[in-house]
Amino acid sequence: MKFYDTTRISRLTAILTSLQGKKLVTASELAKKFSVSVRTIYRDLKTLELAGIPVYTDEGKGYSLMDGYRLPPVMFTEHEANTFITIAHLIHKTRDTSLIEEYSTALDKIKAVLRSGTKEKAALLSQRIAISPAFATKNASHSLTQIQAALTDFKVLKIRYERGNHKKITEREIEPFAFYYSLEESWLVIAFCRLRKDFRMFRLDRIQSLATTEKTFSPHEITLASYLEQKNKNYTPDK
Repeated sequence: MKFYDTTRISRLTAILTSLQGKKLVTASELAKKFSVSVRTIYRDLKTLELAGIPVYTDEGKGYSLMDGYRLPPVMFTEHEANTFITIAHLIHKTRDTSLIEEYSTALDKIKAVLRSGTKEKAALLSQRIAISPAFATKNASHSLTQIQAALTDFKVLKIRYERGNHKKITEREIEPFAFYYSLEESWLVIAFCRLRKDFRMFRLDRIQSLATTEKTFSPHEITLASYLEQKNKNYTPDK
């Protein structure tokens, strides 16, 4: 019988999680992620196959799990649980109610599968974290998760938007492209505005109403990195 050290067992488990989390992952990506050689990753993948895990190989492209195969529920480590607890406090600083509600629901599911000892430690840590209210008067937004869904489904959004300090309301159809979190603790959506025929940044707390339409759009060729590179020096939110 061959025994495996705990480091390899942990890596095999993490590789499984990576395979389930992405459509395709290359051996070089896994090797870089776990700081091992590509040859070691090949051996690990072979070990998983011998253990009955249906690893699918797409020659020249990468690896994935066969369609329909799902891992059993994951047990989180104490450090992972502490990370989720810490993020919960930071999430409240984003001041978007939809994101706070969705994360709270997800966190409840995470807590439900924690071991009893880890639950107690997580509860203690939660009581010992506080976040400084740097900008106490910011308005809240309520639409982040709805815009996220439209972004990934390539759906056009129809919004009523308050323009800056003028309090003027305009109606727009926008194609959501990416999100940006400003130093003023505001979420902004970067979108192609069909009214202005160009990309604009819209502060979520200034969106008065929002509706997802049945209109779709083609994915934009520009990347977020290139967009920010062009705009980071002189770009301000749409006014």
